[in-house]
This record gives sequence, C-alpha cells and structure tokens, in this order.
Amino acid sequence: MFSQLWGAVLEEADWQRWIANGHDVGLLSVNGLLGHAPTTMPTHFVADGSRLLIQLARPNPVWAVLEYDPNVTFTVLGDRTPGPWHAATGIEPTDGGPSGDYAVVQFTCQAHIVDGPEDKAALLRRQTAHFRPDGSHGSAAADQPPYARLLSGVRGLILNVTEAKAKFRYDGHEPVG
Repeated sequence: MFSQLWGAVLEEADWQRWIANGHDVGLLSVNGLLGHAPTTMPTHFVADGSRLLIQLARPNPVWAVLEYDPNVTFTVLGDRTPGPWHAATGIEPTDGGPSGDYAVVQFTCQAHIVDGPEDKAALLRRQTAHFRPDGSHGSAAADQPPYARLLSGVRGLILNVTEAKAKFRYDGHEPVG
C-alpha cells in the first residue's frame, strides 16, 4: 500500500482503535497458483493481538492456495466519505484531483490452517463472543450441539500478522489520531 507521509498513521494504537471500533470485515487476498490470478475473499474476522481469526467453508477455493503458499494480505477498508474532489487552497473543488477520504489497514500475514475439531471450536467461541457479545449463541463445543456437526464443514484460519500498514486520509490529507 502506498502512503504519502501526511496520510500515514502516526501510531500503531490509531489503527488498533479503528479496528476495535467495529471494523471487522475485510478482504483476504491469497496468491494464485502458478498461472492463475490471486484469489480474494471478503470475510468477517476477529482481531486477537497480532493475529486475525477467520473461519471459512471447507469447499472455499483459498484452501488449496494456502496449503501451497501461506503468505497473504488482509485489507480492511472503511469510513469512505463522499464529497468533492480535493483541491489545493485557492483552487475550485471542481478543479481538484480525483481523490477522496477513507481509512484502510492492510496486514501482511502468514496463514495457519486450523483443522482440529477442538481448535476450530475454540476459534468459533472467540468469534461468537465478538459478534454476539450479548451471549445470544449456542455453546461452541467440538462434541456437543449445536455446533459439533457444523465444524466438519468449516476450516479455521489464523493469520499471524507480520506487518501492518494503515492510512487514514481525511480532509484531503490530515491523519486522524
């Protein structure tokens, strides 16, 4: 991700607060197999320190690629603000350049596939606690209903973050702290 100095996030805590403030859907991008384009998959995730926790359906095409190459990019984009194009001071907005305001965090990660029933149940417990903090969900256990029979149809994915880049572009170029 390219970022001019004025669009860069000043502190790691800035993007961590932004993610924690309800930005929990992103785009998983995996390398394509030789001769194929990269594959992208929009998905929910839970941030867990320097890890991102995901579960996807077993038939998902990303699994074959991840088994071959665990290097992935995960992008969270949000807070797009419509409005006029940005123009320098003294220039009419209609004469500004094609740009806009937005926030984005892009993670470079090493993917680890989770297939053990108890490990998948533990991942699912983290997700249900995040997405349904009021407790309106069943108990995620590998050997008990309602989720035990569903676990065979999913695989878990832990993305170990090796690098995080963030860009908060507001008011033309002012970072938000």
